Amino acid sequence: MGYEWLALGAALLWAISSLMSIVPSKHLGSFAYSRWRMGCTSIILTLFALFTGGWSTVATSDILPMALSGLIGIFIGDTALFACLNRMGPRQSGLLFSCHAVFSAVLGYFLFSETMTNRELMGSTLVFIGVLSAIFFGRKKSHRLDSVSGHLGAGIALGITAAICQALGGILAKPVMMTDIDPIAASAIRMLTAFIAHSTLRLTGYRMAKATQKMTPTIFAITFVNGFLAMAVGMTLIMYALRDGNVGMVALLSSTTPIMLLPIIWLYTKQCPNRYAWSGAFVAVLGTGILVY
Repeated sequence: MGYEWLALGAALLWAISSLMSIVPSKHLGSFAYSRWRMGCTSIILTLFALFTGGWSTVATSDILPMALSGLIGIFIGDTALFACLNRMGPRQSGLLFSCHAVFSAVLGYFLFSETMTNRELMGSTLVFIGVLSAIFFGRKKSHRLDSVSGHLGAGIALGITAAICQALGGILAKPVMMTDIDPIAASAIRMLTAFIAHSTLRLTGYRMAKATQKMTPTIFAITFVNGFLAMAVGMTLIMYALRDGNVGMVALLSSTTPIMLLPIIWLYTKQCPNRYAWSGAFVAVLGTGILVY
């Protein structure tokens, strides 16, 4: 399977998980929800890497860059994303988060001298325009999930922060993923680092790190499944994709999450997205087709 399909698979899983995250994230708060989700995912990845022998592929020199990737991309980035999700809903937070494709492409060009062919440039442009159109113009006659709660500027700042951190996390992981390290073990290092950072923050007594409500069996089940899909599988797919694809292309294809959200939100809300959203989705799918085939 090519890296393009791996990145698209991750985008689909992130689309499903973003909708699943609405209830537990609001119930626990963005910090507590991220901590629980990362804890569950850390256990899954650690045990799986142990079972498959992936830990034997990790060199001492790999640990620091992967830990930094987890600290920035997951600990800061994911927490900021869920805080943005709580304020702006899945579609508008997805618009801001999709900007990580631009940041990744720029950083990849300057740091790794990554370039695109004319075909890739055309496809990438169509994907990005489609994503922006689908979400920005799709706000018209939108569902209550798109309502803004709290200060709009704070929500925008959180979304941009999440996008920048996602881009930096991918940039830091790229050199390591070009070695023989097992992607599952690499994901486990990132996740463990993020979970340790979250747990340390909670032990300091920081008010925002406390759960706003108690954990329940239902919320835990949703959080566990969400962590497995989005982080154990989704993030690992991204690590596999980074082995063969450049950072910008992987980020661009994984930024199609908002497009994949359209039919999922339609099923969830029973409200069909408007023609602007579908037009943007068509353009993004056309661009994706150019990149994949």
